[in-house]
Amino acid sequence: MSAGWIAGEVTTIAFCWRIARADGVALGFTGHDRDLAFGGIVYRAAPGMMPSAIARSAGFDADTIDVTGALTGDAITAADLAAGRWDGAAVRLYAVDWADAGAAPLLLARGTLGDIERRDGAFTVELKGAASLLDRPAAEVTTPDCRAVLGDRRCGVDMAGRRRIASVSPGAADDRLVADAAEPAPNAYGYGRLRWVTGPDSGLAADILSSDGHDIVLRAAPARAVVAGTLVELTEGCDGLHATCRDRFANAANFRGEPWLPGNDLLTRYPGG
Repeated sequence: MSAGWIAGEVTTIAFCWRIARADGVALGFTGHDRDLAFGGIVYRAAPGMMPSAIARSAGFDADTIDVTGALTGDAITAADLAAGRWDGAAVRLYAVDWADAGAAPLLLARGTLGDIERRDGAFTVELKGAASLLDRPAAEVTTPDCRAVLGDRRCGVDMAGRRRIASVSPGAADDRLVADAAEPAPNAYGYGRLRWVTGPDSGLAADILSSDGHDIVLRAAPARAVVAGTLVELTEGCDGLHATCRDRFANAANFRGEPWLPGNDLLTRYPGG
């Protein structure tokens, strides 16, 4: 559909953002002074929420823009930003005709949320375009540990039975939890993932550093205090060592590392050393 309304002598343009968070919540915001609705979503008025200059290109440069807004109401809060609820959210930025609800919106940019900066009751976030994915390395480097993720296509380990729902309580420190059921194997959840099922952080995930019996150590303390009886989903992890892949998972054939390749220490030895 054509967005011919944008070429008129007098325009009635408003910016709208559709943000789909990783926890499954989709929200809409607009810089207009009243709520707008299209595409099945109501875009709530968020005055002061404006993008920087938008440049669209046909090349391979990463199209990125900055969006600035205020921390207002229940939609965008400092607590949710600190908890990481908005990290990596998928975003679409539209220009719409606020005077004609039937006019086709114009998609200006799409991507994911990048670095978020908070200051004086406001936030600034970078919107990374799809072309920014081209900045990632095209080829892998050699490593003694495995470069696959446990359970992904290259690893091939069946994760059925390696995810469990458990009830946790606060541990001896902010980054420690106590589960109601013991781990199935020593350090089974080490380097794994924890997803909050209930509580204020429901839908968010956290990295697990190690586990020992009923004790679980997170890489970072939760943004909010944990209440006893909170339900979580625990996913087993892998430390990436060849011995673990071979002995615990019987998956040495799919090991994605070079554990016996000589390292830099061999190159720096003195002759005869």
